[in-house]
Amino acid sequence: MELAFVLVKSKVGHEMDVLNEILKIDGVKEVTGTYGQYDIFVKIQVSTRAQIEKIITKEIRQIHDVISTTTLPVIPGHGK
Repeated sequence: MELAFVLVKSKVGHEMDVLNEILKIDGVKEVTGTYGQYDIFVKIQVSTRAQIEKIITKEIRQIHDVISTTTLPVIPGHGK
């Protein structure tokens, strides 16, 4: 299994709209609103790294009111 965390910045006032759209995406395991530089924290867990790339580029980044994303791919074997 491949795991990545994505930090999402959205337009002010549209955080919940973006969060709810992200929740609909297959492979997204967790979505949480945050304070600070980023508005939403996303956990993606799928079979391949290519699926992670597709989810981010073809789905999350295409959601209306998403400004930017920062992806943190997990190094296999590091962590629990």
